[in-house]
Amino acid sequence: MSNHNKISIDMEKIQHKNIKVNGINMHVAEIGEGPAVLFVHGFPELWYTWRHQMLYISSKGYRAIAPDLRGFGDSEAPPSSTSYTAFHVVGDLVCLLDSLGLDKVFLVGHDWGAIISWYLCLFRPDRIKALVNMSVVYKPRNPSVKPVDLMRHTFGDDFYICRFQEIGWEEEFAKVDTKKLLASSYFQRDPSPPMLPKHFANVFQHAPPYTIPSWFTQQDLDYFASKYHATGFAGPLNYYRCFDLNWELCAAWTGSKIMVPVKFIVGESDLVYSFPGTKEYIHGGGFKEWVPGLENIVVMKGAAHFINQEKPQEINNHIYDFITKF
Repeated sequence: MSNHNKISIDMEKIQHKNIKVNGINMHVAEIGEGPAVLFVHGFPELWYTWRHQMLYISSKGYRAIAPDLRGFGDSEAPPSSTSYTAFHVVGDLVCLLDSLGLDKVFLVGHDWGAIISWYLCLFRPDRIKALVNMSVVYKPRNPSVKPVDLMRHTFGDDFYICRFQEIGWEEEFAKVDTKKLLASSYFQRDPSPPMLPKHFANVFQHAPPYTIPSWFTQQDLDYFASKYHATGFAGPLNYYRCFDLNWELCAAWTGSKIMVPVKFIVGESDLVYSFPGTKEYIHGGGFKEWVPGLENIVVMKGAAHFINQEKPQEINNHIYDFITKF
């Protein structure tokens, strides 16, 4: 039996439920018994991005819990763009823990899930035993400049986060075949900052066909695409539209540090790792200064952004090795 077939069979053991949290219906995937590990996905991802980790961690005596965040997959998507602040999303997760009767959990995040995980540790460190975070570092709030203004100044209007501020950009995404759109993100190996031209959909008219790499399957792509095709991209893009709002709302946390134990993992070819100043911040002491509990920094050779799917067994081992300390 191939590894992919075995994963498909094991996936059937994952239980799915909808739980009312913070005024929305949240879809939650869960497997295993024991100390709880909460997995928080990014964009364009879903609970499904953690399939390998959930199966492995649950086999080691842990309870793996992976929700679709608000606006994603089978969770509810409030219509207002201002309903996607860090307080809303962290609130959803705290309410989820409460509804499951969980006082403290291990936390694992990637991409936007990493940003949300930093916020969760900032707002409610009492609920977190330890954090394994991937791809996106904790950056302290800069009181003198809004984040989108800084990104626009650094990268220009075509930078993807600046582009996502435009209302209606999800309609541009909708013009592109969902599988092609997701493949262009998942299988991207270019570490330069992503730029989206004004008429983004036109880029795909002459794009070469995608090739699915060995670490992904057609079944994986079909699952992600079916959910994004059904929901569209408005919910996820609203997370980006709250960058400046989060900055305003978090003024009271200026100067605050992350005080939980942390392991940080990033791929050496991850585009986020290549953003100006990031490597210096990570390796020059700045990161450790703002995250005093930072115990390990792992830079994975040959890995790009979607590290938990691309290098599943290595990531499984890193998570397990860290959480077993506590």
